[in-house]
Amino acid sequence: QVQLVESGGGSVQAGGSLRLSCAAFGYTVSHYCMGWFRQAPGKEREGVASIYTGSGSTYYADSVKGRFTISQDNAKNTLYLQMNSLKPEDTALYYCAADYRRSVCMSATQALGALNYKHRGQGTQVTVSS
Repeated sequence: QVQLVESGGGSVQAGGSLRLSCAAFGYTVSHYCMGWFRQAPGKEREGVASIYTGSGSTYYADSVKGRFTISQDNAKNTLYLQMNSLKPEDTALYYCAADYRRSVCMSATQALGALNYKHRGQGTQVTVSS
């Protein structure tokens, strides 16, 4: 059974950094399409970043380009999201998602679409104060 467990969220001041982790259980992260998503109260769910772990190919939302970096550690079976230069508008519940289908990562629209993924975690809260 696939299970994703996020950690690393917290409260930080604007301009600060956080690194989120997503530990995967029940499968190996290599050759999977994986992504980070976020949802703030009253707002639609937003795709933040994705990676196809077989090739390292990534996509980012325009709102986080240059500030966030998605990466994987196959040895630890873990996905990461390094978040720098955080802004109050980054405040949200962040969760990771995974899908074995390569096709999910074939385009930015597909890869950053939360509903396209078969598995997701429960999320970790990120709060950025001004």
